Amino acid sequence: MEVLLLGIYSFFVWLIFFKLKWLPWTTATAVIVVTIPIMGLAALLLLLNVYAPSALDVQVVKYVVQIIPRVTGRVIEVPVEPNRLTHRGDVLFRIDPRPFQYEVDRLNALLSSTIANVEAQREDLRAAEAQIGVSVNRVTSLQSSIEANRARMKLSELRSGQTQQLASSGAGDKFEAERWATDVEQQRADLGALIPQLAAAEQDVTAMRAKAASIREKLDATAGGEQADVAQIRAQVQEAQWKLNETTVYAPADGYVINLQLREGSTVSQLPMLPVMSFVEQDHVILALFGQNELHEVQPGNKAEIALTTYPGRIIKTKVDSIIWAQGQGQLPLIGTLPQTGAAPLPEGRFAVKLVMDGEREKDTDLFLAAGARGAGAIYTDHLHPIHIIRKVLLRVDSYLNWVIIKHHISLH
Repeated sequence: MEVLLLGIYSFFVWLIFFKLKWLPWTTATAVIVVTIPIMGLAALLLLLNVYAPSALDVQVVKYVVQIIPRVTGRVIEVPVEPNRLTHRGDVLFRIDPRPFQYEVDRLNALLSSTIANVEAQREDLRAAEAQIGVSVNRVTSLQSSIEANRARMKLSELRSGQTQQLASSGAGDKFEAERWATDVEQQRADLGALIPQLAAAEQDVTAMRAKAASIREKLDATAGGEQADVAQIRAQVQEAQWKLNETTVYAPADGYVINLQLREGSTVSQLPMLPVMSFVEQDHVILALFGQNELHEVQPGNKAEIALTTYPGRIIKTKVDSIIWAQGQGQLPLIGTLPQTGAAPLPEGRFAVKLVMDGEREKDTDLFLAAGARGAGAIYTDHLHPIHIIRKVLLRVDSYLNWVIIKHHISLH
C-alpha cells in the first residue's frame, strides 16, 4: 500500500513539475516534495497502528480432548472414521461388556437376597416383639401367683401356729393343727417352684428384648433413606452399571478423531497417561497477537478482519470478543528464589485478542477453520474511520499474496 501511494504521488510530481511544468523544480521544491511523503507516510502508519492495528500472527486454536476409557477391557468395535466429522454422542469405540454385565447380574441377585433378608429380619422383629408381650404377661402372672401364694402361706403359718398352741393345751384338735402344718409345707413348695419359673420368664423377656434391639439396630441403620445393607449393595449395583455403561465411549462434542491407531482386539485401560485417541473439537478460538502498546483504543465489539494462509484471497469478518490481559511474563514461579532480572531481559511479550465470527456473512459462519491455521488480521476501532480503508486494502493485498507459493522442488533422480 505504501508503494502504491508513493507511485501515485510520484506520478503527480512528474506531471506537475516535469510534464506540464506548472511549477519550477528547484532545491526548495525538491526538499518539500521529498519531505511531504515521508512525513505523511510516517503519520499515516502511526495512526493506522493506533486506530486500525494489525496483527501478523493470527492463530486458530481448537481444544483437544484426550480420550481415556474409564474401564479396562478388550476393544470389540471401532466404528469411528479418522479425519471425518463426528457428532456429539456418536460411538467412538466399544469395550467387551460381558464381564461388566456379569458383575451387574451378580450384584442384582445379591441385592434381591439382601432385600429378602431385610424383610425376614422385620418379620423376626415383629415375632420377637410379640414374644416379649407374651413373656411379660407370663412374668406378671407369675408375680401375681407368687404374691397370692405368699399371702396364703402367711395365713396358713398363722393358723398352723394357733392350732398347734390350742392342741398343745388340749383345747384344740391335733389333726387340725397337722392339716395347717401340711398346708404351710405345700404352699412353701409351690412358692419354691414359682420363683425359678419367674426367673426363667424374666430371663426370656431380657433375651427377647436384646434380640429385638439387635434386629431393630440393623433395620434402623439407613443410608439415603434406605436400610444400610440394601443401600450398600444398591450402590455397588450402580457402580457396576456405570462401569457397564462406560464400555461404550461416545464423542464428547462435534469434532474429528486425528491419527486413529486403535483397532479391534486392542486392550485399553483407564490409566490417565495412556490416551487411546485425540479428539479435536470443531469449535475454535481465534487469537490475534498484538504489541502491548497497540491495544489502548481496542474495545470488545470492534469490527475485525482476518486473512488466513489456508484461504488465499479471502477476508473473514470477525469482531473482538475480549482482550486477554495476561501472558507468561507476568507470572512468577512458585519457588523460594528471587526472580532473575539479568543483563539480557526477555523480549516484550504480546497480548492476545480473542476474535469471534460476527455472523454478518453466512458463508463465514459455517467456514471450516483448521486447528493451527495462521495468518494476519486487523482491528478497526471506533475512531478515524477513513483510514480504516487503507488498512483494509493492505490486508486484502496480503491475502492475495497467499496465492503466491514459492517452493523449489529438486529431484535427485
